Amino acid sequence: MSKFDVVIIGGGMVGAALAIGLAKQKKSVALIEGKAPLAFDASQPMDLRVSAISKSSVELLTQLGAWHSIEEKRVTPYLGLETWEHPECRTRFHADDLNLDKLGYMVENRLLQLGLWEQFDSYPNLMVMCPDSLNHLEFDENATKVHLDSGQCLEAQWVVGADGANSKVRQQANIGITAWDYRQRCMLINVAMPSLADEQKRDITWQWFTPNGPRSFLPLATTADGTHQGSLVWYDSPKRIKQLQSLSSAALRQEVLDHFPKELGDITVLQAGSFPLTRRHAQKYYANRCVLVGDSAHTINPLAGQGVNLGFKDVAVLLDTIADKGLDSEQAFVDYQKQRRTDNLLMQTGMDFFYKTFSNDIPPLKLLRNMVLKAAEHSGEIKKQVLKYALGL
Repeated sequence: MSKFDVVIIGGGMVGAALAIGLAKQKKSVALIEGKAPLAFDASQPMDLRVSAISKSSVELLTQLGAWHSIEEKRVTPYLGLETWEHPECRTRFHADDLNLDKLGYMVENRLLQLGLWEQFDSYPNLMVMCPDSLNHLEFDENATKVHLDSGQCLEAQWVVGADGANSKVRQQANIGITAWDYRQRCMLINVAMPSLADEQKRDITWQWFTPNGPRSFLPLATTADGTHQGSLVWYDSPKRIKQLQSLSSAALRQEVLDHFPKELGDITVLQAGSFPLTRRHAQKYYANRCVLVGDSAHTINPLAGQGVNLGFKDVAVLLDTIADKGLDSEQAFVDYQKQRRTDNLLMQTGMDFFYKTFSNDIPPLKLLRNMVLKAAEHSGEIKKQVLKYALGL
């Protein structure tokens, strides 16, 4: 039986980042993942799953040695963020507000994962077992036996659940969750944009609120022939999203042109997909020598694109508490839970409040929220603090 300090279940973006961080701390680590990321080729179409990576996430990825590898593949910097319901009542955030050269980057999730995986060979104390998956955990007083579907059995001082929203580690550790369904789906549509209605907004991401749900735009890469690409996010009822998914690319294009702001300009639909909106939050972040990170611990409404950034914050804090207290001290995990659960709950609650406040057509509330957005545009230092919090600064 192979013994490790830490066995990580799940080699996605967050699990891979934690694996490298622990390996840098000279811990013996095993990473279990069912599928390796596909190698990159510049001719590949852009993936549907894209994240808005904040400055603090870039700093973590740089410390882990992965950012250069990610950046040389395909990333899109963005400078500004706009949000509105009525077009005359906008709140605008810009990198210039904080004297930054950019707010962050739009990056495909697969390329974030791949850039991290490319660092694994630098660490002989990191073993990657792929394809493989968790079968069950066997708990003992001082260690945990990790039984894999391949038949192998590992022994670990701690097991990390980085295996997503339906985490098997969380379930086997008997950690409960608070959860609900938003009764909406989120449709992702990758588009080519032959021309932008406003050429100055090619590096701006924006969100327009409607009673049926937000409509969002994320700027993506530019092709070799100079065509801009973007990711559109359409929130709506499951019935409406199902209807949209049944359309041809040409018919979907017309729906987008009819239901997105005119400033989007003309588009060509490249691909589309959808997923349900749910909220989950683990009632505690560690138990039975298991600790949760990323979506295993919390999922959030993707309204502000904070999901993976929160996961990377989990990684940064857990690495700090382990470096400070060590794996032998439960206090490392007490400190991790104390810092991250509160912050994640605050972000979840804030996104829910924002989402529910705008998801209706009640006239007095509609007037009030547009007044708030207009006032926020001129709130000076308050607006800066909100932006700094979102960027993890």
